[in-house]
Amino acid sequence: MARPDEKRRMSRGGSQKTRVPDNSKICVIDDDESVREALRSLLKSVGFEAEVFASAEDFLGSGHLPGTCCLILDVRMPGMSGFELHEQLIADDEQVPIIFVSAHADEEARARALRSGAVDFLLKPFSDEALLHAIETAMRLKHSP
Repeated sequence: MARPDEKRRMSRGGSQKTRVPDNSKICVIDDDESVREALRSLLKSVGFEAEVFASAEDFLGSGHLPGTCCLILDVRMPGMSGFELHEQLIADDEQVPIIFVSAHADEEARARALRSGAVDFLLKPFSDEALLHAIETAMRLKHSP
């Protein structure tokens, strides 16, 4: 049975229903504007609150970390990399699930991300379904007792 603070969300394909809390803010950090806007549109279309940032530094300065249920984080960005942001969050004892995304097929980076606790590592271009599945996993982790 759903808790009162939950509502049904449906994947774009319409076949998969997931219960997620109302305060489901997902932050996307990627230096590619087209990726940021495409992900914002996808996330909003399935009912998530979405915030997007061009850099890790912009995200850290935004005040959006509290209440964030999941980060979608590019690996390679100017300034602070996705890995550096992840390491800082771990050092600060911030426990937000992270889905890494990358345009570079780098098995070493993928292994590093998963070893450090990332929910998933998706290679661009990835399908909506792959991302939504990773988000569903992240939400279960974030909201499990």
